[in-house]
Amino acid sequence: MNKEEICFMSAVDMAEAIKNGEETSSEILEVFIERIEKINPIINAYCTLTFDMAREMAKKADDSIRNGQNLGSLTGIPTSIKDLMLTKGIRTTYGSLLHEKFVPEEDEVAVKRLKNAGCVILGKTNTPEFGHVALTNNKIFGETKSPWNIETNSGGSSGGAAASVAAGMGPLALGSDGGGSIRVPSSCCGVFGLKPTFGRIPRYPHDTIAFWSMDHYGPITRYVKDAALMLNVMKGYHPADNNSIPDDHIDYIKALEDKPKKLKIGYSMTLGFAKVLEDEVKENVLNGIHKFEKYDWDVEETQLKIKNPGLAFKTLVSVGYAYDLQKAYNENPEILSTDLNSIVRLGLDTNSINIGKAREQRKQVYEVMYQYFKDYDILITPTTPCPAFKPGWLDSGTTFPTIGKKTLSTMDWITYTYPFNMTGLPAASIPCGWTRSGLPIGMQIVGKRYDEKTVLQVSKAFEELASWQDKKPNI
Repeated sequence: MNKEEICFMSAVDMAEAIKNGEETSSEILEVFIERIEKINPIINAYCTLTFDMAREMAKKADDSIRNGQNLGSLTGIPTSIKDLMLTKGIRTTYGSLLHEKFVPEEDEVAVKRLKNAGCVILGKTNTPEFGHVALTNNKIFGETKSPWNIETNSGGSSGGAAASVAAGMGPLALGSDGGGSIRVPSSCCGVFGLKPTFGRIPRYPHDTIAFWSMDHYGPITRYVKDAALMLNVMKGYHPADNNSIPDDHIDYIKALEDKPKKLKIGYSMTLGFAKVLEDEVKENVLNGIHKFEKYDWDVEETQLKIKNPGLAFKTLVSVGYAYDLQKAYNENPEILSTDLNSIVRLGLDTNSINIGKAREQRKQVYEVMYQYFKDYDILITPTTPCPAFKPGWLDSGTTFPTIGKKTLSTMDWITYTYPFNMTGLPAASIPCGWTRSGLPIGMQIVGKRYDEKTVLQVSKAFEELASWQDKKPNI
């Protein structure tokens, strides 16, 4: 294989090649290191690189293969970790000057499980400060750009993770999603991203409470089967996380070998409250939806009516950030970004009655989806209302583009994603087309609670109908 083939091959196929002796982990690693050194200065996906550690891990993988030892399913596979997750001995900044030099003494559970499966850690990927916005920029490392057009942002908050995979700088990336932070950058960067059911992948240790009941860890990959591979490794109960759920004992790789014979898919372009959607996005998503009819699945537009939950979401999130960051806000506010200061201020000004109202509205969103999934197996929507764009990083805050006569707000940008953090339902973003200017467009696939299996099977079916992996960014 040539170097480009290695950089864009599936992790499942890469693992097989390593185990069969066709390639060594060390040889593969050096190919990725060479590409990262060339590409990362352009798009800024990685914020901390760990090449020395990676070389040690790759050598260990190769030694275990030569010695005939039992191998983990990720043995020798290059992997990145978002800079919001604790990594033992590796700087973890959360994208904030508050933690610019912080080096944890332990790994989070998800990271430990990836390491136990034999992965090779390339480094940490960039994120906005504490993951507070679905765009990636911070005061330490700067902006992460989409590899499809470096004049646009990668999305966020797992922007570095998605950009690294899209640019061929690693086949596997661990991301997190509190309001769209796996799905939005996956859409912007033209890759596959899965937000599993809340609690499917444990979060521990984790000191902050912002997004505490809405944050999901999950994979970002180029291939659906690679996301299934990562989910197999990371899922399952951990006693330290009271939100974690028992292992479902499903082998998601094997599950992808089957397609549901009967399936009822509903789709919505508004969810009942979204007001803005770019025409090119709508056209590509609708084209993607109708491809499913090839499988004789029932596909129809649904009259889903969610009452706009934006204020409830903002209230719950801002109260969490206010609790986490009130000391920094009061004593040294200039260290935080302008946007994050505004969020903290909103949280500090929120009274208990408004928190109660927000929780009630969150219950109502779940009730709507509970009723919906009595009749349907899957819901499909756009992932974002427009493709990647160039935000204005101004002292007064982030600026968003205009669609028609409407200027997007922060909540408009994540309209289609954050309701499914409020409900905890599994949801994925998959590339479904391209704008005329060459930017990727994402389609969101939402499933029933605990039903990652169907979400992945539907995603794999779409991948077979409209694969995108042969299209690579020209950086």
